[in-house]
Amino acid sequence: MDVAKFKQQPIMGIMRDVGMDIIDPLVETVIAAGLKTIEITMNTKNAEQLIRRAVKKSDGRLTIGAGTVLDLDTLHAALQAGATFIVMPTLVPEVVQYCVSNKIPVFPGALTPQEIFNAWRSGATMVKVFPAKIFGPEYFKELKGPFKNIELLACGGVSPANLKVYIANGASAVSFGSSVFRSDWLDNREFPSISRRISQYLAALINE
Repeated sequence: MDVAKFKQQPIMGIMRDVGMDIIDPLVETVIAAGLKTIEITMNTKNAEQLIRRAVKKSDGRLTIGAGTVLDLDTLHAALQAGATFIVMPTLVPEVVQYCVSNKIPVFPGALTPQEIFNAWRSGATMVKVFPAKIFGPEYFKELKGPFKNIELLACGGVSPANLKVYIANGASAVSFGSSVFRSDWLDNREFPSISRRISQYLAALINE
């Protein structure tokens, strides 16, 4: 991951429970819609194969990382599959330490001020505030008081309607998952619906 490029379009799609049978058209849909960055969660069946296939299919047009990385074995599997950044729902010190030592962008998760501080001090590229919807956009404004230099990624509950509020209140980036990659849309191959939803997020980001 080129972090500078990510900051130019600071929005990340989260793919979970995606089938091998739809990964090719799904990747093409994401690219055509204009999204630049996705993560595939490692607790998805065939996650390593999905990452490999997505990397091959995107052919440099998409930045692909791995999410829900909770131990070193999973980390190494994700990296061998071609993931270029790592995301997790909490702070796993040994995973962050490995990523920092090897210059791999890493986004550990946290929620409370102490957790956020610990994650940032460990070497996080950004701290994923998860689940962001528990406290909402105003929480980010409060956090940026003492934590002006800590970069925050809002995850969980971000929508096109509130995206610009999260950014205005201090989020450096945002992410989305099941609101776009809905199980019913995936099952029914409703790629136009996925594309439209991604476009709504990107439009909100541009107009923030």
